Amino acid sequence: IRELNEMAKKREQSLAQMALAWVLKDGIVTSVLIGASKAEQVLDNIAAINNTEFSDEELKKIDKIVKDNE
Repeated sequence: IRELNEMAKKREQSLAQMALAWVLKDGIVTSVLIGASKAEQVLDNIAAINNTEFSDEELKKIDKIVKDNE
């Protein structure tokens, strides 16, 4: 989680925003269900659509982090 948090900060996103952006980058995904109990959380989640592009390097790093922590 720490590595993903650092990556999100470099992208100027929260970890939640980066996670939503990662899901939305897939062309077959048309919507994402989110859970929020506060208005701020909804706004934070909506902000994810402002940065849904990932470099190849970022995608490789995410894949490596996930594989290393399975």
